[in-house]
Amino acid sequence: MTPPQKLNALFELMRLDRPVGTLLLLWPTLTALWLAAEGVPAVSILSVFVLGTFIMRAAGCVANDIVDRNIDPFVERTKSRPLADGRVRLVEAVLVFLALSTLALMLMFTLNEITRWMAVAGFCIAILYPFMKRVTFFPQVILGIAFSWGIPMASTAIHGKLSVPVCLFFLMSVIWIIAYDTQYAMVDRRDDRNIGVKSTALLLGDWDRLAVGVLQSVSVILLFLLGNYSGFKTPYLLAVTTVAGLFVYQQILIRTRDETLCFKAFGNNTWVGFTIFVGVVAEHLTRALSQ
Repeated sequence: MTPPQKLNALFELMRLDRPVGTLLLLWPTLTALWLAAEGVPAVSILSVFVLGTFIMRAAGCVANDIVDRNIDPFVERTKSRPLADGRVRLVEAVLVFLALSTLALMLMFTLNEITRWMAVAGFCIAILYPFMKRVTFFPQVILGIAFSWGIPMASTAIHGKLSVPVCLFFLMSVIWIIAYDTQYAMVDRRDDRNIGVKSTALLLGDWDRLAVGVLQSVSVILLFLLGNYSGFKTPYLLAVTTVAGLFVYQQILIRTRDETLCFKAFGNNTWVGFTIFVGVVAEHLTRALSQ
């Protein structure tokens, strides 16, 4: 394998060629920073969290592929991953993971003490996630917590404590992630059943679409509660209404359980995260301009 081919394989290992997962992490984290700061956060903290999002997303993907290296070759969606098809060796993947973890550790020491400890806890949760699909039908819950962990960290990094809006947003994020990762699991349902991997999609069976709809409805309710508590008005309400419309669109996509459309519904959630972020930013910008 030539150096450019190896570099491309390592990029694929870290999912740098697939930004959907990074965006699903980034938008809620940015939203939490704006909620915690009640406006534009300090550039230093913003930079740390943006870099941390990219690094931890990459590290989590590498760890996931290391753990799943013996089952990915038997799943249609994952059989072409670099570890699964042999383009990257296990030792190379481990070295990449260690390098990314070191970078994350360096970033962690720029934060206050409570946020450092929360970063350690978040790292452990992220590493735990790949193993959960082997022991429980609810690995999506662990993923929801792992993907949402930057939200409370944003609050402690700015205030040294948690705020009510951030806690509401964290709860909403976990529930929303369980919904969209169930859509993701619907894509792999046949392969997962054959190889013995567990997921909410397998557990729910024909109740999957209803469960996703209920979780999405609860997410919208929590977003309205967050807005009400924070005194948000038109810009934010328009954003939440748009989110509700996106959820309806996703329900239409998954109605036949077609694997391609389920994956499309999953990817559409990047727009959900972006819309919430825009609503929160617009709300604080409106407030700043009216003062």
